[in-house]
Amino acid sequence: MYKRFQHPLVAVCGALLLTLPFIALFVTHGFHLDPKTNIIPLTAVFVGGLAILGAAFLLAWGAETAEKDVPTAFAIAVLAVLAVAPEYAVDALYAWNAGAFEGTSRGMESANLAIANMTGANRILIGLGWSGIALFTIYRARRATDLAVIHRDGFLADAVSIDREISLEIAFLLAATAYAFFIPLGGGIGIVDTLVLVGLYALYIGIVVRGDVEETDAHVGVPAYFQKYAKAPRIAVVLFLFVFSGAVIFEAVHPFALGLEELGTDFGIPSFFMIQWLAPLASESPELIVVAYLVNKARSTAGFNALISSKLNQWTLLIGTLAIVYSIAAGHIGTLSFDQKQAAEIWITAAQSFFAIAILANFEISAREAIALLVLFVSQVGAEFYVIQTYAGATAADLSLLILYVFTGVYIVLGLGLFISRSGSLRDLLKHTNASVRGAFRGQSEQAD
Repeated sequence: MYKRFQHPLVAVCGALLLTLPFIALFVTHGFHLDPKTNIIPLTAVFVGGLAILGAAFLLAWGAETAEKDVPTAFAIAVLAVLAVAPEYAVDALYAWNAGAFEGTSRGMESANLAIANMTGANRILIGLGWSGIALFTIYRARRATDLAVIHRDGFLADAVSIDREISLEIAFLLAATAYAFFIPLGGGIGIVDTLVLVGLYALYIGIVVRGDVEETDAHVGVPAYFQKYAKAPRIAVVLFLFVFSGAVIFEAVHPFALGLEELGTDFGIPSFFMIQWLAPLASESPELIVVAYLVNKARSTAGFNALISSKLNQWTLLIGTLAIVYSIAAGHIGTLSFDQKQAAEIWITAAQSFFAIAILANFEISAREAIALLVLFVSQVGAEFYVIQTYAGATAADLSLLILYVFTGVYIVLGLGLFISRSGSLRDLLKHTNASVRGAFRGQSEQAD
C-alpha cells in the first residue's frame, strides 16, 4: 500500500491539488480575484501561494522531462521564461498605464513604478536568489553528497561550482549589463533599447536551440517516469505541464502580490516600497521554488543555470518589451521616461549585476561571496526603508539617492577588483563562449580546450 503512494503520479496529483483552491476561487468569483474588492487579502495570499507552489513543481518536472528531446540550455531557458512570466505581467501593466496616460502625472507615476518593479525584481533575483540558493546548496552538501560543491579549508571557504557550459549565458548577461549603464543617459527606455536588448536575447536563443541534445544526469521520480513515455505522449505531457503551470502562475501571482501589498499596507509599509520589493518577491517566488527543488535533488548545476538564464531574460526581454507595451498603449512609438530616482535604480541594478558576473567569472561562487551579495542587498534595502520611514519630502528623496549612488559605487569597485584579479578566468569564459557560438553555427557541438 505504501509503495503505491510513492508512485510518481501521486506526486503529480498532489501538485495539481495544491492549485485547486485557487482555481475554484478563480472560477466562482467570475475569473477575477482582487484583494481590494472581492476577496480577503489573507485568503488571496494563502490560495495564491499554494497554487504557485504546486505550479512551480509541475513546471520543474516539465523542464526536466523536456531535456530528453531538446538541448538542456533551451529547456532551462523556457523554464526561466515561464517562471518569471508573472513579473512580465506585473511590469507590463504599469508600462501600459504609462502609455495610456501619457503626458499626465498618472502616466509618469506608472512609468516610475514600471522601472521600480523591474529593478526590484532583478536585484531580488541576485541579492536573494543567487546568494540564497548558493548558501542552501553548500548547507545541503553537509548532509548529502553534491558533486557541485567544492569543500575547502577555511572560514566560509566552501563554494558551488558552476557548469562551464553556462559561459554563453554569462557572456550575454555581461553584454546586457554593460549596455544597461547607458539606458538612463537616453532619458528613458526607447525603441533602440528594445532592438538591442531583445536582439541580444533572440541571438542567445538562436545559439542554444542549435545545440545538441546532450546526455544529462540520470533523472529520478516524476521526470524519469515521463521520460519513459513514447515521444508523442511525452511531448504532450511536457506541453501540458508548461501550459497549465504557466497559466496558473500567471493568474495566481496577481492576487498573491496584491494580497501581500494590502497586508503590508495594514502594517504601515509605503505602497511604492511594496511595489518595488514585495510584489517582485511574490512574482519571483515560483522561480526560487523551482531552483530550490532542483538543488534538493542534487541538481545544483541545473538550478544555477536556471537562475542565470532567468536573470538574462529579465535583463534583456523584460526591459526591452517595456517600450513595446508603452508604445502600443500610447498609440505611437515612444520612450518610457522616468525620473532621476529610477535612473539611479537602473544604475545600481546594473552595478549589482556587474559584481555578480565578476563573482561567476571563475565558474564558482563561494559562501563568502554569496554572503557578500546578500548583505549588500539587504543593507541597501534596509537603509532605504529606514530613510523613508524616518524622513519626509525632499530630505528622504536626497538621502535615498545618496544611498543608491554609494552602493552603486561599492558594487562597481568590487566588481572591477574581481575582474582584474580573475582576468585569466575571464579570458577562459570568453574563449568557451566563442567555442559554443562557433559550434552552434557550424551545426555541431564544440567544446573549449
